[in-house]
Amino acid sequence: METPGNLFVVAAPSGAGKSSLVKALLELDSHLAVSISHTTRKARGQEQHGREYWFIDEPEFRAKIEHGDFFEWAEVHGNLYGTSRKAIETRLAAGEDVVLEIDFQGALQIKELFPHAVLIFILPPSWDELRQRLQRRGEDHPEVIEQRMANAREEVSQARHFDFVIINSLFETALFDLKTVVHSQRLKYVAQMRNKSQVFAALDLV
Repeated sequence: METPGNLFVVAAPSGAGKSSLVKALLELDSHLAVSISHTTRKARGQEQHGREYWFIDEPEFRAKIEHGDFFEWAEVHGNLYGTSRKAIETRLAAGEDVVLEIDFQGALQIKELFPHAVLIFILPPSWDELRQRLQRRGEDHPEVIEQRMANAREEVSQARHFDFVIINSLFETALFDLKTVVHSQRLKYVAQMRNKSQVFAALDLV
């Protein structure tokens, strides 16, 4: 499904810095909108309903699955996550660029529905650094951290299916790389022809 807007999908193992990078990108790019996912997990720290996620219970989530409300959904670390079909379709059809911050399972599902979606995987610089970041968050018990580390092995192995891979060693560098991916997508011929139609018409390119 090709749409006027670009769809960017960002995935990473827990602790790799995905959320921080996407948040910083949104603050820098006013033409980029984030799609807020639904989840059955509890809010962490300062997270708010309708800002980071739509926090709902499992029965409501299951009902949305039955109604076909999600483009994709997956179970991650024992919790359910899903992406609203209506929210994505409406924004892309209006020409907005949308970024999804989801797990690799959802990213690959999105790619099947939107072949033109741009998949971006965030890698940690090392396993030791990933473990330290999870510990520094202070949100999880040691056994939960071990489970996240085990899951990260599988998640990182899926990076080969993504269009771009960014190593989050230095945050500022990783953010620059993420901005570059978004900007380069907007400079593709089809995107420029669509967004700069008057210029293309004046140059007899349409």
